[in-house]
Amino acid sequence: MRKNPAFQHEMLGSVILKVRSGCATSRTLLARELGVSPSTVGLYVDRLIVEGFLNEAGTRQGTMGRPRRLLTTCAEAGWFAGVEFNAERVQAVGVNFSGQTCAAESRPLPAGGTADLVLKEILACAHALSGRMRGPLLSTGLGVPGLVDARAGVGLLYAFIHGWKNIRVSEVIGSVLKVPVILQNNLRAIALAERWFGMGHNLSHYAILGPRSGFGVAMVQDGALVEGFHHAAGEIGRWPWPLGAGMGSNQELHHVLSAPATWRRLTGAGPLVKPPVDLRAALAGCTAARGAAWNEVCVDFARVIGCLQMIADTGVFILHGPLTALGNDFCDDIVSAAYEMMPALSTVPLRLVPSTLGDDAGALGAASLAMEAWSPS
Repeated sequence: MRKNPAFQHEMLGSVILKVRSGCATSRTLLARELGVSPSTVGLYVDRLIVEGFLNEAGTRQGTMGRPRRLLTTCAEAGWFAGVEFNAERVQAVGVNFSGQTCAAESRPLPAGGTADLVLKEILACAHALSGRMRGPLLSTGLGVPGLVDARAGVGLLYAFIHGWKNIRVSEVIGSVLKVPVILQNNLRAIALAERWFGMGHNLSHYAILGPRSGFGVAMVQDGALVEGFHHAAGEIGRWPWPLGAGMGSNQELHHVLSAPATWRRLTGAGPLVKPPVDLRAALAGCTAARGAAWNEVCVDFARVIGCLQMIADTGVFILHGPLTALGNDFCDDIVSAAYEMMPALSTVPLRLVPSTLGDDAGALGAASLAMEAWSPS
């Protein structure tokens, strides 16, 4: 075993991630996945078994050779908290060491909520989860809206919460919970939720399309999140709309294609009409009314993802948020409109599918952040 502590720390974490994900369920498969010798892998596995993070039991017969003893993670070794918020609510989940969701918590935020209130509710959710989880809290992940400096653990700016500017979130929350706190933009956290809990498990190139209360995109390229030089990759909700609008136009993409705006367009509700509390259920009722408004919305979405595909060349767009209630027909109509609008897409095929995850996807993604970043000390 190499003596470099940093290498050992990284390798221990990698072994746990490979076993937890199901990519490697034996020492032989681990050695192949990590590109190290079986004897080296064996040293790390033995240590993790002694420390109570891995189990080795049972056998599986392969096509050749001796049966392999199966490696699994110990669910009771500890747990990870995942918390995500927006201007309306704070949502949290507790995930055990094997990556299984065991508890959830949600708290509404009042209109005009402040940064201090949000921080208090994040801590309240974490404490509420702790009473329902087994083992020690190992790490906490936070999905934060707006601009985020993930490395510094700072929420840079979110315009819909008063005072949310340059908030040292990881430091504030970590000082109370006494565990590492990993920060990321909430849509990028959702991208990790797809990797662990959704349809991104075997994908290395995909993008999250997030028309929720605003509109953003999160991209995964070669298995890594795309953050951007200024931490602003995917902030397409601020695009002027329509594209190419002249000087002086104040309308932006999120004004017409966020989930509430789409509901208003499909139902004919006025701009001042407050959307229903259960927007997902309300949108599900719009699927039968496929007419001019539906077609106009699909064309607008087609223009957006067609442009994105020509830039990013991703494998699949995964639709998130309340608009998933519109189903596969909505996604298929958008793709059809995009092909009609942009013949060049025939060389970079476009695919759009609704996510199978629910409203807790952001919290699940935050927990995924914590799982991926944690290693034994």
